Amino acid sequence: MRTGPPRAAVLVLPLALALTACGTETEEPGRTGDSQEAAAPQPSQEAPRPESAEDFLDLAEKAMADESAWSFSVEGEEGLTLQGQKSAATYEGTVRRAGGRAALHSQGVSTSSKGAKGTEELYVVEGAGYLKEDAGDWKAVDPTGPEMENKVEDPVSAVEDFRGYARAAEGDVRVTRAGTVELRVTSGRQKLSAVRDRAWAEKARREFEPTAEQLGKAGIPVRDGQLTLSGLEEVLVLDAKTYRIKSHRLDFGFLIPYDGQEVSFEQRVSEKNQGPYAGKIELPAELR
Repeated sequence: MRTGPPRAAVLVLPLALALTACGTETEEPGRTGDSQEAAAPQPSQEAPRPESAEDFLDLAEKAMADESAWSFSVEGEEGLTLQGQKSAATYEGTVRRAGGRAALHSQGVSTSSKGAKGTEELYVVEGAGYLKEDAGDWKAVDPTGPEMENKVEDPVSAVEDFRGYARAAEGDVRVTRAGTVELRVTSGRQKLSAVRDRAWAEKARREFEPTAEQLGKAGIPVRDGQLTLSGLEEVLVLDAKTYRIKSHRLDFGFLIPYDGQEVSFEQRVSEKNQGPYAGKIELPAELR
């Protein structure tokens, strides 16, 4: 999640004016009689039709700025599979996010495949972050750090992520329109080292980092040069009329070589827009 204010983008359509005149000249130069100068009607000024990924991202950014705050539901799942044995966890939560990225509040519950549950709650207000996990105390955190970026699923920040993808030399974003507008980046199976310079691959690697650390502690070393991206798809869905964000999804996996086999990691996170949020996003009393 990034805390800087989003950039505004303005689309301008030049207006061409055509003037025609008709009338009758008098016999004396420099004087006009009953002649009338008539201007042709001006063409109507219409908004340009968005075509490129950046066009749609500009419109989405503007549309999301029309409300002071938004609420999103979040669902996630991740798992590790080794020798046919899978260990997984799911997550359900909500994110409330003020315009201008001035404030954010997220809370949710994770459930392991064995039924163990954990809770976490995060506030980011005016650049300061506070995290509470399970029944523990609030602790100050850096909201711009990689760990916090993994904990907060903010679909509004995905606009900036996709802008970066679109501006890459490879032009990674594909736009489709079928009832909604979908901006998408995809990758098939390939070595991470082959795409490590791509922003979407770096995001997937950052999301995988906490699991990589756990694997290392369990005696399964994770080396970037040996990692294989099993696949990736990230999709930002906009309303076709308002261009407001409807949903965002990131789905990817990695294969980690180990003892002549492969450990499979998969993660999927999706956020859905629940509409404008009328309440205030502010720190609880014990943090003020």
